[in-house]
Amino acid sequence: MDEQPLRFDTKIAVLLRDDLAPWQRLNVTSFLVSGLGIQLPEVIGAPYEDADGVGYLPMFRQPVLIFEATKETLRAAHTRTLTRALPRAIFTADLFSTGNDTANRAAVRAVPTADLDLVGLAVYGPKGGVDKVVKGARMHP
Repeated sequence: MDEQPLRFDTKIAVLLRDDLAPWQRLNVTSFLVSGLGIQLPEVIGAPYEDADGVGYLPMFRQPVLIFEATKETLRAAHTRTLTRALPRAIFTADLFSTGNDTANRAAVRAVPTADLDLVGLAVYGPKGGVDKVVKGARMHP
C-alpha cells in the first residue's frame, strides 16, 4: 500500500549567496545542515536498513529546501532569524580560509553580528516563520 506524503508544519531551509562557486555551495550546505540534527533531534528520522540487514545512518525526516539570494537578501534573512529567535547556523566567507573547527569558531567570534560576511544560512522552525525568513530569496536552480 502506498503511503500518502507527509505534510510537515516545520521547514528546514538553507540560503546560499548567489555568487558562490558550485563546490562552495555544496560545502556550505553540508556544513550548515550538520548542526541541525545534533541540536534539534526531532528533525532526524529513524536509521535505514537494506534488505540484507546492513544498517545506515538516519537522515532528516523532511526535505531540506535550498534557496539562493543576494548578499543583501541573505543579511536580511539573518536579521529575521534573530528577531524570530529561530534555530540557525551560519557560514561566513572567512571560513573558506580556515583549516579546522577551532579556527572556524574563532573566525566567527572575531566579527560583530552586523559585520558578518555571510555566504550561507540554515534555519529551522514553523513553516510560516521560515517562509518569512527566506522572503526575497529564490529556490536554488
